Amino acid sequence: MKRISKFIFNKILGWHVRGEFPDIPKCVIAVAPHTSNWDFLVAKLAYSSIGRTANFLIKAEWFIFPINLFFKSIGGIPVHREKNSSLTDSLAAEFDGRDQMQLAITPEGTRKPVKEWKRGFYYIALKAGVPIVLVGLDYDKKEALFLGLIHPSGDYEKDIEKIKSYYKGIRGKIPENFSL
Repeated sequence: MKRISKFIFNKILGWHVRGEFPDIPKCVIAVAPHTSNWDFLVAKLAYSSIGRTANFLIKAEWFIFPINLFFKSIGGIPVHREKNSSLTDSLAAEFDGRDQMQLAITPEGTRKPVKEWKRGFYYIALKAGVPIVLVGLDYDKKEALFLGLIHPSGDYEKDIEKIKSYYKGIRGKIPENFSL
């Protein structure tokens, strides 16, 4: 899969991976900007092209037969939006029950412009005791970038300010839909 992904990512799409992605067994991967449906394909190909596999969250409504088989095979985890369940708690437990888990999340939570990023990616990492790998998708340069590694301190306001600073100057596919 690595060779096929690398061929598609580099040769067909003209993208490149920049930076040394850490090889750690457990982490939350914060992927931004998220301004287009194309971000999923670009990010998945980028990570696969370096020989890695990440899980990702997807609406449970998409997990219907037969496409649920496809999404599960590529790492999809269905999200049920019941009010009485804590996604943070269930994902932290999922991390705890596995030897290896890399979970890719888009902190903005949507492709539209948002004033504030969703806090879930941060609190999942904090509760699971795993680092956050910062990944940027720069459509101007056609680069998937390793930006840094953050260990959540528990001080969300301080940490999110630092996290967002890594994404300055990165342009999404639809730049006006990304704000820090």
